[in-house]
Amino acid sequence: MAGKKKQPGTAISVYPAKKQIYDSVKERENNYIGRRIQQARTSRGLSLAAFAELLSEYGLTVHRQGVGKWELGGSVPNAYQLIAICHALEIEDGIEYFTGAPKKSDELNEAGMKKVAEYRKDLVATGLYKPRRMPASEVLYVEVDVGILGASVGTEDFLDEGGFEKVSFPESAVPRNADFGIRVNGNSMEPVYHDGQIVWVQRCETLEPGEVGIFEYDGNGYLKEYDEREPDVGCAEDFTDSNGSVHMQPVLVSYNEKYAPIVVSPNAPFRIAGRVVT
Repeated sequence: MAGKKKQPGTAISVYPAKKQIYDSVKERENNYIGRRIQQARTSRGLSLAAFAELLSEYGLTVHRQGVGKWELGGSVPNAYQLIAICHALEIEDGIEYFTGAPKKSDELNEAGMKKVAEYRKDLVATGLYKPRRMPASEVLYVEVDVGILGASVGTEDFLDEGGFEKVSFPESAVPRNADFGIRVNGNSMEPVYHDGQIVWVQRCETLEPGEVGIFEYDGNGYLKEYDEREPDVGCAEDFTDSNGSVHMQPVLVSYNEKYAPIVVSPNAPFRIAGRVVT
């Protein structure tokens, strides 16, 4: 007996559909990490200042304002800082805690885990069972200036003297020629530079086309690739020096093609603040 003919254009998948368990964009928008830090801190009765002081025991120098920015979603701790936070707040399963992913080996439900936490707190309160502190790593740490505001449109004077805070990083994580760090704000330099990431900057006043830098232009701060082009006819005179030599017109380019290049006008303040280094 002839079988049924297979309809053209149809296909049967033999692979089960993947279940998405984590959405980084959604979690960032909802400030999930910041809220979880705040929950862990307040559950241990720590003020912002006390928590900042506790973090110093793990080689992390951050002010209470910096902790507040984490919790409010103004900035995101980097990988090393998040590890220090886990040690300080005694978060044993950081991935599960900060992503909300279920722990596969858990045998207790949420109520049971709460009972365990309460019993643990009672044991510590007796003074006989002190919490075990993780030994400090032998890694050398350095303090570096990091801009409080990220590099993005609308951050006027973001490189002023008062716009930085001292943050501690493992020495190996900071390039030797870096003078300060700036947080990325936005997605205009995706897929290379991501929102919340810290980029390291070497102070300089000039750049070659193709180099990535930090710029102040018309009262705004930018992280962009530097480029040049022949001046527009209407402003060629503004780029001509006293010797009659015509200089190139700066252009700030985004890696994300959704953002158009920014052509620097000669009539607006423009300054190269530094070169991004790795």
